Amino acid sequence: MTAETIPESWRAALEPVLASAEARKLGGWLRAEEAAGKAIFPPRGQRLAALSMTPLEAVRCVILGQDPYHGPGQANGLAFSVAPGVKVPPSLVNIYKELESDLGLPRPLHGDLSGWARQGVLLLNNTLTVETGQAGSHAGRGWDQITDACVAAVAENGLPTVFILWGSHARKKASRVPALGRSSHHLVLISAHPSPLSAHNGFFGSRPFSQANSFLERAGRGAIDWSL
Repeated sequence: MTAETIPESWRAALEPVLASAEARKLGGWLRAEEAAGKAIFPPRGQRLAALSMTPLEAVRCVILGQDPYHGPGQANGLAFSVAPGVKVPPSLVNIYKELESDLGLPRPLHGDLSGWARQGVLLLNNTLTVETGQAGSHAGRGWDQITDACVAAVAENGLPTVFILWGSHARKKASRVPALGRSSHHLVLISAHPSPLSAHNGFFGSRPFSQANSFLERAGRGAIDWSL
């Protein structure tokens, strides 16, 4: 990780964090893991896709994920998203079910969420890399402070924004960003995670998409077209 890899709009917010010893340690550790022959997802060039596709000043909604998909060919740098042609993962299937129930939109036949990202939906995982077949394997290695800084930058930019927090990991992340807790001009939507293990415990029926659009329209920032 170097400052030069950070998209321009995010650079001022992230350069101080990237200069820290912890961030440098993360970069060295990732290089060592790759040199040891370990497969890490998403591949180089896609790990900051969420930031590249959604400039800071364009963010209208933040959806927080935990870590990337750990199967070959799945992770593409956008939380919950997979490339066209890749089987839609179970959590995203449930997101689509809620989308259909909430807005009456047909369930997409693909898992590519880049259409949301291009409209200002920051699809940000807490941890931006993972080892193949080992969910959570890169947690606690230094990504947290970098992605915390991303969330803080959005919370502090003064523009009314929706933060969608699915599951305990997303809620914990939000609790580490003081500006989000203090703000009165953001909308924070909290529910269970869309995974098959928890979706029936409060995710289904939470209506995040219609709530987000109602808030954004009232704030003068325009509704998101959630169709894909």
